[in-house]
Amino acid sequence: MKIAVCIKRVPDTETRIKIGGDGKAIDEAGVKFVLNPYDEYAVEEALKLKEKAGSGEVAAIALGSDAAQETIRTALAMGADRGVLLKSATPSLDPLVTARALAAELEGGGFDLILFGKLAIDDYNQAVGTMVAELLGLPSVSAVSHLELADGKGTAEREVEGGVEVVEFTLPAVLTADKGLNEPRYPALKGIMAAKKKPLEVKPVAADPGGVAVLELSLPPARKEGRIVGEGPGAVPALIDALRNEAKVL
Repeated sequence: MKIAVCIKRVPDTETRIKIGGDGKAIDEAGVKFVLNPYDEYAVEEALKLKEKAGSGEVAAIALGSDAAQETIRTALAMGADRGVLLKSATPSLDPLVTARALAAELEGGGFDLILFGKLAIDDYNQAVGTMVAELLGLPSVSAVSHLELADGKGTAEREVEGGVEVVEFTLPAVLTADKGLNEPRYPALKGIMAAKKKPLEVKPVAADPGGVAVLELSLPPARKEGRIVGEGPGAVPALIDALRNEAKVL
């Protein structure tokens, strides 16, 4: 089975974000970047499917600057066989531009399955995977939480409000992985060392700016400092009064 996993380099969720001098991007100084957490589920599912099939290939593909090579190496350390960096000095914020660049690389690749994370935690667009499916003319299922493949067909489950939706599709197909699909493995030392020797091809691409631009970034307003209204049962009336007359929640 030949599987492509499209991944993205994103800031670590525990990183303290600072806004850059232009007010339109983050200051990357001291920021730790990681493999997008939802993409980890996609990589893990690809590896499990390859292991179950007993043979095949898992290719990790990313669009970005040279720094994204580190992210691809993470996927290779998990067990992916090869990596492809679609090198763009200034990746577009427009998901359609990203989708077009990825679709151009994927088209004609002979992939049985193309996997994405449900969304990237830096922009929350949740659009690139389904756009790639549309561009390639392939079936698409988003936010997959359970997957079964057999005889050129697949059954996917996705959580919806109040229940679970079951979708059947034919291969090849494009799926986006949701939390709960699996438990991503941690790269072992052996995998990390092996990743250094696995092929990683860099292909320059010319991505246009697209129709999306950041006008301004701003941090959320600071919270007011809390205060102690008293101690023990005697504080209850003061607490109720504060909730009713100050916080306006009662």
